[in-house]
Amino acid sequence: MTVRIGEKRLTIYDILNVARHGHKIELTPAAVEKINTCRRFVDKKVAQQEIMYGINTGIGDLAKVALPAEQLEVFQKFLVYSHAAGYGDPLAIEYARAAHTSRVNVLSQGHSGCNLRIVETMVAMLNAGVTPLACEKGSVGACGDLSPMSQLALVMIGEGEAFYKGERMSAGAAMEKAGVPIIKFEARDGLASINGSNVIAGAGSILLCDAIMLTKTAEIAAAMTLEALNSNAKAFEEPVHKIRGFNGAVKCAHHLREIMKNSQIMERTGKNVQDAYSIRSTPQVIGAVWDALDYAVAQFEIELNGVGDNPIFFPEGDSGFVLTGANFQGTPMSYPLDHIGTGITMINVMSERRLNRILNKSLSMGLPAYLTKGAGMHSGMMLMQYTAGSLVCENRILSSPASIGSIPAAADQEDFVSMGMTTVLKTRDIIKNGFAVIGMEIIAAAQAFEFLKPAKAGKGSQAAYDVVRKNVKVLEEDRPLHSDINAMAKVVASGEIVEAVESAIGKLQ
Repeated sequence: MTVRIGEKRLTIYDILNVARHGHKIELTPAAVEKINTCRRFVDKKVAQQEIMYGINTGIGDLAKVALPAEQLEVFQKFLVYSHAAGYGDPLAIEYARAAHTSRVNVLSQGHSGCNLRIVETMVAMLNAGVTPLACEKGSVGACGDLSPMSQLALVMIGEGEAFYKGERMSAGAAMEKAGVPIIKFEARDGLASINGSNVIAGAGSILLCDAIMLTKTAEIAAAMTLEALNSNAKAFEEPVHKIRGFNGAVKCAHHLREIMKNSQIMERTGKNVQDAYSIRSTPQVIGAVWDALDYAVAQFEIELNGVGDNPIFFPEGDSGFVLTGANFQGTPMSYPLDHIGTGITMINVMSERRLNRILNKSLSMGLPAYLTKGAGMHSGMMLMQYTAGSLVCENRILSSPASIGSIPAAADQEDFVSMGMTTVLKTRDIIKNGFAVIGMEIIAAAQAFEFLKPAKAGKGSQAAYDVVRKNVKVLEEDRPLHSDINAMAKVVASGEIVEAVESAIGKLQ
């Protein structure tokens, strides 16, 4: 599949497909024409010696320093050099690819003023599998993700390092092996390559795709536990949620009913009149995350398809004009991404509480202590709840918002920044922990089903159970559980459980 830039609005799943799954991208003739039109406008303004930020002036608080014409090209190189000031481990390859894809779409709007070869080189690198190495820390999210974006830009001029076919090497070697020509920056090209929050936009798009999949899996885990604990299904009926009016809660309750439909396990007697909140409130809590995801996805897709740059060129009409602003500011993404991090943590908190109930003989509606036949000699899944608790604690700490953590930069010229890259990194860790927490609840629920046979689970829950048993054996007697937990976390992250359940009952919307 090829993603055609300039043909339609990009979605977060377009970013995922290019960044993670290796789909190709292609510039449409319309995008090429927009880029060339804007570049002709910039060349005209440069020839007229009009003062334009970052083209013939310094940047940040050095914007008052005018640059002579003979320095414009070398300035763009030095600009990228000086801003490549990151720290830490390499940015994940899929995040770097996502950032490049996002930047290509920004530049293709025809308001950034770069040469066409800048965009064509990014496209060629993506399609050939050349991924620049960038440090994952150092961006403050305004003026964009300058530090990691500069490391991405270095590779186009044969500087820095890159990954090619799984191997880390010099940029020059990677470009040569891939057959992608090295280029030279001209006026505007360096700043146009780096001046946007494209690592936040790209990596955040991937995280939102993962968060959606994790939220679906959390519903599946919840449904399995609700069956195992003989919950009172009246709490999930549609009128309860429609009368309040939150779309996410209505959706979650519908999903739970579909996953549990035709469950023989739920036909047991002895139900509570009202279950504990971690059971009864599941639609209200997970539903709130669905509503937050709707907002976050909308914000990110606006960013993916907008012009995040500075200055911005408007070449239309007889004379056209240039405006400076702050469209590189990452706050419109860092704020909703912080919100998603807290939402995933909230889902994990509720999951750990249900895990506790299913393991606690006093709360588990007749299930054996710690889901083992030989409690005393065997501890069963007791320690699984400890591990879930530790991950929930970590996620609570990570949920402290970064979007309010501004620290001024550039001699206070850039005195409010989004810290959106910090939000990306901590949300990544929250989701990774979430895969394990939800995975442990699913393992425990599947173990509970063993004690409820021959009654069968609902069609969706049964499909999830079958995936569990392909990866985790029934716990007949104590064994080290770390292998099971790590295996199931990977299964959750892969989306295999969601795929199996949706194959059985239809799409979870």
